[in-house]
Order: sequence, then C-alpha cells, then structure tokens
Amino acid sequence: MEKIKIYIVEDYFLTRVSYRHTLGKTEDFELLGDFESAEECLEAMKENPADVVLMDLGLPYMNGIEATRIISSEYPNTKVIILTSHETDEEVLACTASGASGYVLKDLEVEPLRKVIRAVNFGALWFDPQIADVTKSVIPKPNSTDFDNLYDTSDIKSILTVRELETLKLVSEGKSNVEIAEIMMVSKNTAKAHVGSILSKLSVTDRVQAAVMAVKANLF
Repeated sequence: MEKIKIYIVEDYFLTRVSYRHTLGKTEDFELLGDFESAEECLEAMKENPADVVLMDLGLPYMNGIEATRIISSEYPNTKVIILTSHETDEEVLACTASGASGYVLKDLEVEPLRKVIRAVNFGALWFDPQIADVTKSVIPKPNSTDFDNLYDTSDIKSILTVRELETLKLVSEGKSNVEIAEIMMVSKNTAKAHVGSILSKLSVTDRVQAAVMAVKANLF
C-alpha cells in the first residue's frame, strides 16, 4: 500500500504533538514532518513535497491562507486541508479561493479526520458540517434559470472602474477595508466607498458574494 505523505503546520506545540502522535500511528499515513511555521513547511516542500498538508490559519509571520496559495501554485499535486477554530465567511472563502481542498475545525475527532485526509488525497473537497451554512451563504444567486446563462459575469469588467476592480481583487483575497486602504494608499472611508459601489453594481448583498463572482469569472 502506497502511504499518504503528510506535513503538519501548527504553531501550538501541544496540538502539533497530538496530531503527530495520532496520525503518525495510522497505517496508510507517512508523517514527513511537523512545523510551527509556514516558512519551515515551504522549505521542506522544496526537497520532499507531501501529498497532503494540514495547515493552521493563525500562524506566526506567514498565515495559512498565504501558505496555501503558494503551495497550490507551486505544488499542484499537493492537497491542503485547513485546520482551524475559525469559521467566518471571509476565511472560508479566502481559503477555498487560495486552493484549499478541505476546511476542518480542530474539534473534529481523529478517525473522521483520517477519513477526510484520505478523501481529499483522492481528489475530494471537504468542508466541516459546522460550516455548511457558511459555504451556502457565500454562493451568489444565479442571474437566470437558463442553463447557458446561470452566471453571466462577462460584463463585470465593463461596469466597474479600474480602482473598483483593484478593490475587488483585494476583497477576493480576504482583505479588510483597513487593509485595502493601506494597500491602495487611500482612506478607510474611500476603501469602504469602493466596496459599497462594487456591491451595488454587482447586485449582491455582501463582499463575500462579490468575491465569489470575481472568482467564478476568473477575473484575477
């Protein structure tokens, strides 16, 4: 039996040791290593890529979302499963858009976690049942019931200004209004106004739905 090669990235020592102990004893798993930072994992990936990376979100220095984006881009055969206690709409969307194949809350029991790892390794997408409503809430309503025109996003670029498109890109990356203001070098009120204009023009109720539309349209 070919074993599933796994890296664990978790900055809390006791949690990391717990995962190391339980998953390391699993017959069809090969635990390649565990790290307290994303940077250490990325360095190890250069020499020995894993099949699955269990990735915490709240890490020192580089966070789990950015690390997931890099792994998904540079190691397309590696699956990333987010392990976290966070479950906000924005975080779920950001992780998924960054390439995560699974989103697991840390209170998940060991045996179900093993099943998730196996399923994701074979190509499945898996979201913890506790955030099922979150994933439904971020899906925008279709523009039409016509199968050929369910989500017509071809006019997004034409109805948004250059600055609004720049703002939408940052929204899609999970940036807050404060972060958008800093990156674009504008005031917080200006950033908020850009986001409000985007929501109005795209006929959506929140920034998460706007980000989903941008992702589905492959704008960035």
